[in-house]
Amino acid sequence: MSEIKFEELTSYLDSLPGLGIPSVDCIVYQDHEQIYRHMNGTVDIDKTEAVRPDQRYLMFSMTKVQTMTAVMQLVEQGRLSLDDEVGFYLPSYRDLKVKDDAGVRDLKAPMKIWQLLSMQSGLDYDLNRPGIVRVLKEKGKNATTRELVDAFAESPLVFEPGTHFLYSLSHDVAAAVLEVVSGMSFGEYLKKNIWEPLGMKDTFFAGPENDGLERLAQQYIVNEEGKIVPMEQTCNYQLSESYESGGAGLISCTGDYALLADALACGGESAEGIRILKPETVELFKKNLLCDAGLDDIANNMGRKGYGYSCGMQVFMHPEAVGSPAPAGIFGWDGAAGSCIQMDTVSRTSFVYTMHVRNCGMAYDTIHPALRDIIFGLG
Repeated sequence: MSEIKFEELTSYLDSLPGLGIPSVDCIVYQDHEQIYRHMNGTVDIDKTEAVRPDQRYLMFSMTKVQTMTAVMQLVEQGRLSLDDEVGFYLPSYRDLKVKDDAGVRDLKAPMKIWQLLSMQSGLDYDLNRPGIVRVLKEKGKNATTRELVDAFAESPLVFEPGTHFLYSLSHDVAAAVLEVVSGMSFGEYLKKNIWEPLGMKDTFFAGPENDGLERLAQQYIVNEEGKIVPMEQTCNYQLSESYESGGAGLISCTGDYALLADALACGGESAEGIRILKPETVELFKKNLLCDAGLDDIANNMGRKGYGYSCGMQVFMHPEAVGSPAPAGIFGWDGAAGSCIQMDTVSRTSFVYTMHVRNCGMAYDTIHPALRDIIFGLG
């Protein structure tokens, strides 16, 4: 890895508000040292309040990075195996059906944990499936993670597990498995095993006793006319007040996520020497688990050309496919409001970028690749 081009990085970040992105924040760590941070823009509707270091954001699918870290802790401890059947932990998943051209039928083989983690489970992201609607009608705001995840299983899968990649509610199911194995709520587990060890003091699930709106950056959305406009300060994936989504439920800040990124980039160990994962476990995040059809799916349906997908992380496999100067092996993920987290264990470098705009294709198609190439570029 060559020296990071900080001036180019700052110039690029400063160009984004001019393209309509209200605020940006980017932190770069290398070998446990914060070597760069730059913020720009405003975080209120009146555009008078500058983005601040402790700004909070709805992290959406950035939550998945924590979910996968937590699940892999259990795998590392021998309390869970990637080859275990999901139904061993969640009985509602023992008699799953799949819908194909011939109709609804039984599965050829049970769904496995590794298929959940790699988004090859056959689930989709339908939040209006009949089971969810029924549970919310019966339990309302008190519907629990387990009750709602059990309800997912009432609908047939859209393909046989292991045969395709489809971004889905799989990691919400993984969080429910974690609750069964650990005997703790998902949020309690994360607090004890990730947040407190790493010093992440501003990360949590929103709830009735702590709605998290204080210091929350105004959320925007790209509307049908292509304009960036304010929207409600809500996360539609938070299905109830009691639901702790493993796929999209966390509120956090850039600094907190940068601590997690640094630990993962440095083989699972924090600057203080606290280990959350073994180096060999972190390396599994860099191992593609997708079948050939799955690789086609992630490239064609999500625009992730050159990438594979592992245990909840995209992994950069073929930089040459997109003309990138960054090395293979970079891994991470992103969120629905445009934020992203990326790590490289070889250079022990990581970055976290935050913004707060929903439905912003530019974030994934242009901004994240540009940041990757500037920060990790070899040229």
